[in-house]
Amino acid sequence: MIRNTTSLRNVSSRRYITQLTKTSMSSYALLRNRPYSAIASNNNISSSLKTNRPEPSPSFDLGSTDQDPITLKNKWGNSTQKMDSSLIGLTGGQIFHEMMVRNNVDTVFGYPGGAILPVYDAIHDSKQFKFVLPKHEQGAGHMAEGYARASGKCGVVLVTSGPGATNVVTPMADALSDGIPMVVFTGQVPTSAIGTDAFQEADVIGISRQCTKWNVMVKNVEELPRRINEAFQIATSGRPGPVLVDLPKDVTAAVLKNPIPISSVLPSTTLKNLIGSIHDEFIKENIAKAANLINIAKRPVLYAGGGILNHSDGSTVLKEISERAKIPVTTSIQGLGSFDQDDPKSLDMLGMHGSAVANMAVQNADLIIALGSRFDDRVTGNITKFAPRARKAALENKGGIIHFEISPKNINKVVQCDVSVEGDATTNLKRVLETVVPVKERAEWFNQIEEWKQKFDYNYLKETPDSKIKPQTVISKLSKIAHTTGKEVIVTTGVGQHQMWAAQYWTWKKPRTFITSGGLGTMGFGLPSAIGAQVAKPDALVIDIDGDASFNMTLNELSSAVQANAPVKILILNNEEQGMVTQWQSLFYENRYSHTHQLNPNFMKLAEAMHVKGIKVTKQDELDQALKKFVATEGPVILEVEVEKKVPVLPMVPAGKGLDEFISFDPEVEKEQNRVRHERTGALH
Repeated sequence: MIRNTTSLRNVSSRRYITQLTKTSMSSYALLRNRPYSAIASNNNISSSLKTNRPEPSPSFDLGSTDQDPITLKNKWGNSTQKMDSSLIGLTGGQIFHEMMVRNNVDTVFGYPGGAILPVYDAIHDSKQFKFVLPKHEQGAGHMAEGYARASGKCGVVLVTSGPGATNVVTPMADALSDGIPMVVFTGQVPTSAIGTDAFQEADVIGISRQCTKWNVMVKNVEELPRRINEAFQIATSGRPGPVLVDLPKDVTAAVLKNPIPISSVLPSTTLKNLIGSIHDEFIKENIAKAANLINIAKRPVLYAGGGILNHSDGSTVLKEISERAKIPVTTSIQGLGSFDQDDPKSLDMLGMHGSAVANMAVQNADLIIALGSRFDDRVTGNITKFAPRARKAALENKGGIIHFEISPKNINKVVQCDVSVEGDATTNLKRVLETVVPVKERAEWFNQIEEWKQKFDYNYLKETPDSKIKPQTVISKLSKIAHTTGKEVIVTTGVGQHQMWAAQYWTWKKPRTFITSGGLGTMGFGLPSAIGAQVAKPDALVIDIDGDASFNMTLNELSSAVQANAPVKILILNNEEQGMVTQWQSLFYENRYSHTHQLNPNFMKLAEAMHVKGIKVTKQDELDQALKKFVATEGPVILEVEVEKKVPVLPMVPAGKGLDEFISFDPEVEKEQNRVRHERTGALH
C-alpha cells in the first residue's frame, strides 16, 4: 500500500496551525482583559509573554527641575524606570522651548507658517534665545551654517511644512557635505492628514533622507523631548552634520499628560560598546605605526582638512607636531586658518586652484599625513596620479599615506591609505605627538620647498593706467587693511572665482575665520552665512567677499542683516558674469559664452532700498580710501568694485590631470588668450 505523504503533511500542518491559533487567541484574550503588569507576573503565561518590552530611547532630563524625577510603573514597560514629570501640562510647543533651553541653544533661525504655529506661539517673546528672521528659508539654513562654523556650536533652524521644509534642503545638503552641525525642525500637517496630499504637505522625511545624518518624524508628544535630545547628540557627535526633526501640528499642539522615561542609549553606541576594547587596541597599534612612519620619513607633509577644526585644540596640536617634527603644512579650503600662513612651514591651500607649492610638495612627499579630510576630487586631481612618491615609499615601508579621520566611511573611499586612525583627528594626533621624535631641521626638503615658492608664487597680470581694477588686488589690499583693525576678522564667500581668490590672496592666520561652501559649492552662500557668523560673533568684523552672480542669488537677505542688527560688510566684485564658468568656456569651449552673462541690478539703489549704506568704486585711485571706509562703517554696508572681466583663477589643475600638471600664470600666454578671445567674439568680450 502506498501512503499519501503529501496528504499527511497537510493534515499535520492544519492541526499545528489550529493548535497555535488557539494558544495565540487565549493569550490575546488574556492581554485584552488583564493589565500588562498582571500578565507579566502570571506564572501560567508563556515565557515569551513575560519578556520585558524594549526600553525606549534616550531621555532628556539633563538639568535640575523643580520636581525630582519620580519612580513609576506605567505604560512604558514592566520594569521600574526613572521617569520625568517636569514637563507634564506643557504643550508640544512649550516642550520645544524648554528643550532648546536644556540644550543650551542661544539662537534660532527660522520662518513661521501654519503647520509650525504651535511652536512659534510657545516661543513668542522668549528671553531664552535670540530669533533671527530671514527672507527665505534657504537663508535661514545658510545663516545657521555660518553661525555654527563661527561659534563651533550647533545651528538651529525652525521652519514650516511643505515649501518651508523643502527650501531648507540645499542648506542641509551643504552642511552634510562640509560637516557642519545643524538641527532643522520642520512643521508638518497633522498625523491624521499625512498621506492625503493635504495643503502644504510634503514627505520631508523621504526628501531629506539623503542630505541628513538622521531624520525622524515625532509621532506623539511623549517622544518629543527625547527626539530633540537625540537630534542634538547626533548632529554634534562623530563627523558633525545636519539632522531633521519633523513636527506634525497635532503633536506640537498636544499636552503632555504622563511622566516620560529618562534613561536610555542611542543605537549608534551599541557596536562600539560591544567591540570597544578590540577597537581601542587596533587604534593604538595604528597610532604606533603612524608615529613610526613620521619618525623615518624624509619628505613628510601634513594635510589638514576641516575636521581639524572640530576640536578646540586642533590648530594648537597641528602647530605642535609641525614644529616638533619640522613638517610643512598644507590645508583644504575648509582647513584654511588652522595653520598660520605667516609661518614659513605653511604651503597654503592644496588642490585644483591651490598653491602650486602645496601641489608640488604633495606629489613629491614620501609621507602624507591627512588630518580630518576626505580627499575631495578638487584636492586630489586625477586619483591615479596622486602622491606617486608616497605610494612608492609605502611599497618600501618608508612612507605612504596616513589618514586620521572620524568617519569610517571616508577612510579608503577615495584614496587608499597605508595607515588609518579612526576617531577625532586632534585627539589621536595628541597621542601620536607623544612618540614623535623631535627633528632639528629638514634642510634638503625645505630648500626644495623654498625653490618652488620662488618659482610658483601667486601672480596675475597687473593693472595698467587705463585698465579696470583686478579682483586679486582688491582682496590682497582688503586683507591687509582688515588685519590692522584690531578686531577678530571672519570672511565668508559665495562660490566662484571670488571664492578662490579669497582663499589665495587673503592671509589666513586663525581657525574658524574662513566660512565657505566647499563640498556642495552653493552660490548665494556668502551673505546669509555672514549674517549667521555675525550673530555668533557680534564684536567681530565679518566680511562677505562675493561675486555679482553669486550675490544675486540671496541678495534678498540684505534687509535681514538690518533687522538682525548684523553689521556685515559685503564686498561685491562685479564683473557682470559667472566668472568661473566663463573661465572654463574660455579654456575648453573656444570662448563660447553660453548664457553666462547676466543683467545685474543697480547695487547702490538696492542698498538704499534695503536700508544699507552703499559705496561704489570704478577707478584704481579710489580703491584704498574706499576699503578703509568700508571696514570702518558702523552698520551693514555694500562695497561694489567694478573689476576686470575674463580674469582667470590661476594656478589651475585641469580635469584629468595630476596635481603637478597645473596651468600657472604666464603674462605672454594670458595676453595671447585675450587676443584670441577678442577675435573669436568679434570684440564683444
